Amino acid sequence: MSAEATIRTLLSPTWLLGVWDRLRTSFWFLPSAMAAAAVALSFGLVKVDAWVNAETVRRLGWIYEFGPEGARAVLSAIASSMITVAGLTFSITMLTLQLASSQFGPRLLRNFMRDRGNQIVLGTFTSTFLYCLLVLRTVRGTEGASFVPHLSVAFGVLLATLSLAVLIYFIHHVAISIRIETVLADLAAETRSAIDRLYPERLGRDPPVGDVAGAYRSTLEHFESRARPIGVKGSGYVQRVDEDALMRIATEHDVLVRIEARPGRFITDCDPIVLVAPSERISDEAAAALRGAFVVGPDRTPAQDLEFSLRRIVEIAQRALSPGINDPTTALYCIDRLGEALGRLAEREIPSSVRADPQGRPRIVTSVGTLEDLACPALAAVARYATGDADVIRKLLRIIEALTQKAGPRTRDRILALGQSIERASRDRLSGFDKDAMATLLLAEEASRPPSS
Repeated sequence: MSAEATIRTLLSPTWLLGVWDRLRTSFWFLPSAMAAAAVALSFGLVKVDAWVNAETVRRLGWIYEFGPEGARAVLSAIASSMITVAGLTFSITMLTLQLASSQFGPRLLRNFMRDRGNQIVLGTFTSTFLYCLLVLRTVRGTEGASFVPHLSVAFGVLLATLSLAVLIYFIHHVAISIRIETVLADLAAETRSAIDRLYPERLGRDPPVGDVAGAYRSTLEHFESRARPIGVKGSGYVQRVDEDALMRIATEHDVLVRIEARPGRFITDCDPIVLVAPSERISDEAAAALRGAFVVGPDRTPAQDLEFSLRRIVEIAQRALSPGINDPTTALYCIDRLGEALGRLAEREIPSSVRADPQGRPRIVTSVGTLEDLACPALAAVARYATGDADVIRKLLRIIEALTQKAGPRTRDRILALGQSIERASRDRLSGFDKDAMATLLLAEEASRPPSS
């Protein structure tokens, strides 16, 4: 790959979005930016103090007037207290991350680390410490060379007051953020956002059937024999795909691209991410551009991976139903959120797997996750741990019944079959009174179900 192609790949929107996503989910980026701003502010305010004489400061009235020793004492007290509170905040944050990892699963650490509240709190304390430390070095009280930056010291006192308010907010925020209701609400919001973004968003428009059967029939029939596989160096999970870039490259070179690695799939350097046909139309530069349309990282992300978004909710439910925790109420909350997300998906149109350019020519072929592909594994994964709990089984069956009323005929049959399998599997493990209640529920749902067309 040439240097120009490498630079173009690194500056592609997909690569930049991947970098930005890693930065905003890191715990250091925002505090570091705030610390850099505090350093710049300390130099700027000291310059302003050098321009403003002491008489002007006295006229303001509301600014503290300090001598050199008093200014040093105030700044030293603020700096020492801030670094102590920053250490305490860091310890509480690490304890929260450990608790979240053990109770909700390590996949949720990303959400806690990207929490803006925690980042701002840590950034506020470290920024106040750095600001006071840098202003402290400018205070001079020797004979013939006395300088006290009154405005800078007053702003340090203001920062200390703000830090106290941030500390109170932090205690409240930590207590709220580890509640299961808050965690599930955040996960549900991310899942809704993924559904709105992916369904029915398309790469171009669906081609008419005649186009596929006509001009591109030979390409589709002999695709693999004529295709060139294109992979990436290294290994990891596909995190993001730049749909616009793929469509642009496919149109410019008049080729058909089949995506082999959807977001969420783990690939190695032996696995192709795309197949492109005819292969003779793709140069090494175009292959490098196709690689640049994919972001591969060490973990899965919810941006374009709806299955992962659902899986995180399922993982919390499975942990809650494990014998070591035995918390079926949390599992019921998780099933409610799963039902909300899957119900939203059932109301959306599933995009075609073949996408076309504005002229109607097929350019991209990709697999699309349908409602049954996402709903059945998620609900079955929860049911696998819940066959002995009547409350959880009843909740699952209600969710399944609600989905069948929204889904199409083929999907409805698969989801109904899953519900019947769950009911049969739980029948032998339930107590007698639970079996009677389950039978009553099933009869009521059968009576309320509309006749199938």
